[in-house]
Parts: sequence; structure tokens; C-alpha cells
Amino acid sequence: MSFTVLIPARLASTRLPDKPLADIAGLPMVVRVAQAAARSRAARVVVAADDARIVGACQQHGVQALLTRPDHPSGSDRLAEACEQLGLDGEACVVNVQGDEPLIAPAMIDACAELLAARPDCVMSTVAHAIDDTAEFINPNVVKVVLDAQQRALYFSRAPIGWWRDGFAAGLNPATPLPAQPAPLRHVGLYAYRAAFLRRYPHMPVSPLETLESLEQLRVLWHGERIAVHVSAERPGPGVDTPDDLARVRQLFEA
Repeated sequence: MSFTVLIPARLASTRLPDKPLADIAGLPMVVRVAQAAARSRAARVVVAADDARIVGACQQHGVQALLTRPDHPSGSDRLAEACEQLGLDGEACVVNVQGDEPLIAPAMIDACAELLAARPDCVMSTVAHAIDDTAEFINPNVVKVVLDAQQRALYFSRAPIGWWRDGFAAGLNPATPLPAQPAPLRHVGLYAYRAAFLRRYPHMPVSPLETLESLEQLRVLWHGERIAVHVSAERPGPGVDTPDDLARVRQLFEA
């Protein structure tokens, strides 16, 4: 199976300005992400950037990069343009690795791509892992997903789902025990698409639920498409959203 990893990289970030260029052990973060992705079985790894400075930093370190429009509303829209620039066939598999995940596991990328290849009933695949911490389960910054019997996503939410009938009896707090079955699942922001669907995605009307939850994958479910979910036994490495996250990841690289 052949697939391409695309890494959307946007220079503007409210919580961490110039985030793709943040130094991690001597290399820009976006380069660290590309290096991790290159350890997967991807045929190639390409950064889709919104600024020439990102493209320049990638080229300086031997990473292929494309300059895309700066006004894309989402990473998926940016990758759709990248598919056009690369001339990818409609059946080509594209894996979207977020540009702020320098510790992404290569095996997780492979598993996401393999799942899409095995599921012709789905236009996308993604990854989740079990949550065993109640504080994480009730944290709105942690996206949760619930699945159907065929391991397809039923819904994604920032709320704690699925919720059991008597879950509020003792109050919603970090001491509330979690249900054992089904185990709550944390969504990992790693996606595989067929290129034809990725090109179609920007033309699909934005859904009300997508706007409400600020989760663009809900547009896919809203329009009746299916997303296969790989439940991973391992947790992903920490991503970088804030200066504190960056400091934590820097320490891990230094160690």
C-alpha cells in the first residue's frame, strides 16, 4: 500500500506565534514532524505551508514543501489544494499529520493508512485510544469519539461521551469513576483520506454541529459520510499548542 503524508502548517497561532518554526533541539518543529512522519511507510512526506518562511525552513533541511493560499479556513482545505498541486489520483491515500505533533508515532500513521485501505465503506479513517483518567474525560480540550459496531465514528464531541445514566449522581468531578464498557475514547487528530474526497470536502456546506463544537470532522458525519476508527493501544506523544507544551516537548527531545 502506498500513501502520502501531508502536513498542514500555518504560521499564525494565537497561543504560540510562529509555531511551525519553533526550535526543538536545533530544528524547526515542522521539520521534526516531517522527520517523524518519514519513519512511517509513507511513499513521501510533504509540508503544505501558508508562508514562504515555512517552505524555506523545510527546504533547508531536505523536507519537500508546497506554498498554499494563506486564507484557507481549515487544514483540510489546505490539504485539498496540496492534492491539486501534487496531481494526486482520486484513489490515492493521503494521511494528514498535524504540524504540531513532533512526537507522532510512525506506526500510528501506518495503522491509519492501512485502515482506510481496508474500509471501502468509509471516506476517511482516524485514530483513538482509551481514556483512563476522569479529568481527561471531562476536559473540553480533549475530544472524545463514540463508535458503532463496525468501528465507525458515530459522533465526536468535547463533552464527555458516552455518558451513563447515573453519571451525574455523585457530581461531575475528577473523582467520578469512569464506565468500564465501553471504555471512553480520546480522538487523536490523525486522518487518512482518499484524495478525491479531500478535494470534495471544501465544497461541502459547513455543518451547525461543526461550528458548535469547533470540530471540522463533524462536517463529514453531518453529510452522511463514514469515518473508520483505529483504536490504538498506545497514546500519542504530546502535541504543542502552548508555550508550556513547547517547553515539555523540548525537554523530552533533550532527554
